[in-house]
Amino acid sequence: MQQRNKGRRAWHRAAVTLSACALVACGLAAPAMAQEAPAPGQSARVDAIRKAGQLRVGVLQNAPWLIQDVSGKSGEGWSGPAWLLAKEYARLLGVTLTPVPVSHETKVPVLAANQVDMTISPLAETPERLKVVDFVLYSSTSVCMFGLASNPRMAAAKSVDDLNRPGVTIAYFTGGAEEAWVKQRFPNATLRAVANSGATAPIEEIMAKRADAAPINRVPWVGLSRKVRGLTVLPAEANCQQSTEKASPVGLAVDKNQPEYLAWLRQVAAGMKTRLDADEMRIIEQTP
Repeated sequence: MQQRNKGRRAWHRAAVTLSACALVACGLAAPAMAQEAPAPGQSARVDAIRKAGQLRVGVLQNAPWLIQDVSGKSGEGWSGPAWLLAKEYARLLGVTLTPVPVSHETKVPVLAANQVDMTISPLAETPERLKVVDFVLYSSTSVCMFGLASNPRMAAAKSVDDLNRPGVTIAYFTGGAEEAWVKQRFPNATLRAVANSGATAPIEEIMAKRADAAPINRVPWVGLSRKVRGLTVLPAEANCQQSTEKASPVGLAVDKNQPEYLAWLRQVAAGMKTRLDADEMRIIEQTP
């Protein structure tokens, strides 16, 4: 009897283990199945890529999403989340990944001209671009507001909204990307327009205390905060890397009217979001 009970318990443990394994297998299989590329005949683009044996991607450096290794040490020549994503597409399709150099002027037109299958040089999604291409979004660009931590006005501010008040001076570069946004975002503050000195932000105005705060893109902010001691930033959470101020989605682009191809690309990107975010932060942290 004791032996039979032992046998039953062993069988039960085995059954539970097999059931658990089956559940794990199903859990692993579901995403893999979901990311399978369109079957032959479902997408003319995918069929053409498979027939050619290569995935042609338009490349132009744009940190931190796509970095070119001009030293030749990396072996691949490119890195960053955009490259990681393109490599996964090529792997799933069973083809070679072929980078095709593009310029700022050609990175969108090459899609309609069928010179590439996608442009992975990171592009900000805009209404104008949406008229001619579709996007696979995996990141965003946004703005931070920085100033001296010892500045009483910055120290008292708990959010970007707190800078929009009389007595606070905001510096910005004339003709810079943030000029229109600053004027709209801070109508109650004193605005100080300065000529672009070639820096990433009007740091001289902050250090000389001619301004209390100034805008900077979230990406170069990390490097600036390491170089210049005594600065603080808003939004403060995650060192401003999750700022939604002046946010603009960023991603790769494909030609219009390719619904099956586009849906699959987006599905794969969504499944890789954690890896892509981690690689982006790796590059941001390493940027001098």
